[in-house]
Amino acid sequence: MTIRLPGAGGALRSYEPRTEPLAPTPGTPFTSRTVFSAAHVVADPFADVSPDSPAAVDWDATLAFRRHLWAHGLGVAEAMDTAQRGMGLDWAGAAELIRRSAAEARAVGGRIACGVGTDQLTGGSLAEIRAAYEEQLAVVEEAGAQAILMASRALAAAAKGPEDYLEVYGHLLRQAAGPVILHWLGPMFDPALDGYWGSADLDAATDTFLEAIAAHPDKVDGVKISLLDAQREIDLRRRLPRGVRCYTGDDFHYPELIAGDEQGFSHALLGIFDPLGPLAAEAVRVLDTGDVKAFRGLLDPTVELSRHLFQAPTRFYKTGVVFLAWLAGHQTHFTMVGGLQSARSLPHLARAYELADGLGLFPDPRLAEERMRNLLSLYGVNR
Repeated sequence: MTIRLPGAGGALRSYEPRTEPLAPTPGTPFTSRTVFSAAHVVADPFADVSPDSPAAVDWDATLAFRRHLWAHGLGVAEAMDTAQRGMGLDWAGAAELIRRSAAEARAVGGRIACGVGTDQLTGGSLAEIRAAYEEQLAVVEEAGAQAILMASRALAAAAKGPEDYLEVYGHLLRQAAGPVILHWLGPMFDPALDGYWGSADLDAATDTFLEAIAAHPDKVDGVKISLLDAQREIDLRRRLPRGVRCYTGDDFHYPELIAGDEQGFSHALLGIFDPLGPLAAEAVRVLDTGDVKAFRGLLDPTVELSRHLFQAPTRFYKTGVVFLAWLAGHQTHFTMVGGLQSARSLPHLARAYELADGLGLFPDPRLAEERMRNLLSLYGVNR
């Protein structure tokens, strides 16, 4: 049977859903790459809240999705922007998420790293920003998780130049109990982070970033680069101190960056690996055998979907991620904290369904089709 999907101009087109999904299965741990999926949170659809209320989270469904990722060998990057940090999930909710997920990771033997930021602040001095980072770092370390030092809106607003970034990050790295991941999130993901590392000139910002790492290389496990610029990431990873990994956060160019070249490769910490989890895991296991061509054959076809989900305004990619989790049966509803399910248009969601279905991402294609039809009906599209 066909389903009619709306395009950008409003016209309906016919699409014939596939009947059989791909069937990747859980397997052995990865040997050639370290791979994290930044995971979304599942809202509680029955909570009587408004978009500006504290997030109401369905903890059972949220943790079940993390077990799904761990079962396929992926690490979980917790309480990152994919989990709507600063876009519906406040620090109190993030702290609870970190504690619960870290405990679940210990119970099932899953790998976890958690975001450390300053989102309990709306502004503040450098001293207050350091204190906010320290509070969050303590929560993550007490939970037994690896820390990811996230970019800070407050620091971007307060810093007068590169020296302020070097002072704050140097202080945090000296304090960290173990090696952390440094996260450079570009303004396409969060406009408030424009000019991070003290300059809008990305070459100058890169030099400051590398200077912060070089001062404490023993405290930096790796860096996550989310600038959607493949060549810049390649150039940066070639300048990293020995032993410091590069985790790609480039949701436009991840297959080529993970595959690498004769001078190295990137590991991965990606929001797109939330909907792509099982397929991404299968591709990395193929790469573990040294078969780069087969790895690219599995992962390259997913890039069109990723670029669609992460199209501008990129920060709203979370809507598509949660939408696909609903269609895939990982949650019973398409509701998001902060009401963010409204952030993408019906044509955008229809195209996401079509691309994901074409890749075989839905374990039950009939369920996905039924839910897509229900959504279309709500928008007034006749069956």
